[in-house]
Amino acid sequence: MAMSKSTNTYNRQNWEDSDFPILCQTCLGDNPYIRMTKEKYGKECKICTRPFTVFRWCPGACMRFKKTEVCQTCAKVKNVCQTCLLDLEYGLPTQVRDVALNMNEDMPKSDVNKEYFIQNMERQMAASSDGATAAGALGKTKSPSEVLLRLARTTPYYKRNRPHICSFWVKGECKRGEECPYRHERPTDPDDPLADQNIKDRYYGVNDPVADKLLKRAAAMPRLDPPEDRSITTLYVGNLGDRMGETELRNHFYQYGEIRSINVVAKQQYAFIQFATRSAAEAAADRTFNKLILQGRRLNIKWGRSQGRQGIDDDDEREISRPLEPVPGLPSLPPPPEELQNNYFNLSSTASNIPLPPGQAPPVSAADVPRLQPPPPGVPRPPLPPPGTIPAAPPPLGVAAIPPRPPPGLPAGPPGHLPPMQPPPFFPPHVRAPIRPPPGMRPPAYFPQPPPIPGVGPPPLGHGVIHYPSQDPTQMGATPEKK
Repeated sequence: MAMSKSTNTYNRQNWEDSDFPILCQTCLGDNPYIRMTKEKYGKECKICTRPFTVFRWCPGACMRFKKTEVCQTCAKVKNVCQTCLLDLEYGLPTQVRDVALNMNEDMPKSDVNKEYFIQNMERQMAASSDGATAAGALGKTKSPSEVLLRLARTTPYYKRNRPHICSFWVKGECKRGEECPYRHERPTDPDDPLADQNIKDRYYGVNDPVADKLLKRAAAMPRLDPPEDRSITTLYVGNLGDRMGETELRNHFYQYGEIRSINVVAKQQYAFIQFATRSAAEAAADRTFNKLILQGRRLNIKWGRSQGRQGIDDDDEREISRPLEPVPGLPSLPPPPEELQNNYFNLSSTASNIPLPPGQAPPVSAADVPRLQPPPPGVPRPPLPPPGTIPAAPPPLGVAAIPPRPPPGLPAGPPGHLPPMQPPPFFPPHVRAPIRPPPGMRPPAYFPQPPPIPGVGPPPLGHGVIHYPSQDPTQMGATPEKK
């Protein structure tokens, strides 16, 4: 339970009396000239409950007044700002910093243990020559982690110094108008976790909603996982530019391990760096992924691929393996027939167009048996087609018989039967010039010869036969012969 400074006289010689607060750039504001008020032993620290010197100031125009909340000893133990309790170096909550550095420093929360811990921390800080170094486990940590470098805030965030929301404006009762020093905005959702923040949870690094939001953002960031193939020791380095060559890459990557070879493709502005060991390649990938900047260019670091997967990209493989989504609004197609599910052209393996081994006869399907067997006794054979018709060629073995489609303009007949073709119009010899076929060629058999002329005799071979429409004398401009 907190006590007033008049009654809290225990260990009064250790009360804080400072001349300037420990603040971050955001809390100081953008104004280089600040007027502060100082109150010696003005309030109790919200962590150790000891009185300390309170400073109060305005960070800038249209900003709210701010003051210190914790003493300088508690701020040095966690290396945080006395007002916002964020880390002075990275601008992050203490929970994010401790998780990123794998640091677990449990501070006591009871009054007696807390007082003993604070006294020990003050003794350690007084013994150290540098007063700016953080105390405790944080002072022993030297190298930052990758998560801190990604999430660190490098510029001040002055939006955090805005005034609070006017409660009278929310109720509709604010009569100050534009002279009101508070914000006239809608408040945040009460169910929002960011609306409930506690200064002690921020300091101890537990149940901090801002830290949970940043940790989820860090988990969603891209990262470079090493491939499962342990034989891969090559890194891909992209976005080199025109002036970066093998010497610059070797001068930077030699610190991670022995380099076997560097292959630079200047035209495409990328390079392949092959290390001698897998551990050196993993160290180079972890320390340079999304962090390496040479000659003002951020380099793109990736793992090389194995020899068996050089032509396949990971994105292409996922695109190929993923089924295509149906187009919205179009009806779904019915499934194909059973006979076409495994054979697109409905051809069996014994079709005539597929060669078979020598001496092996094609098997006969059930549909071909009635056509190949002789008719039973007493059953006449099917009649032959009449003269002048073209018999349909039987389908090959193993192929279903498909009835032919009659030509346009002719009536449909029985399967395999075409109606006889009409003879072409006949012209007397004195009207047209005889058309003779080339030497050694006879007219087709299905073109009938014209009937004999009374008193003249049959026309010569090929006379009156029109092979093509362009051979029609009436269309060729022929004139009748003169006698």
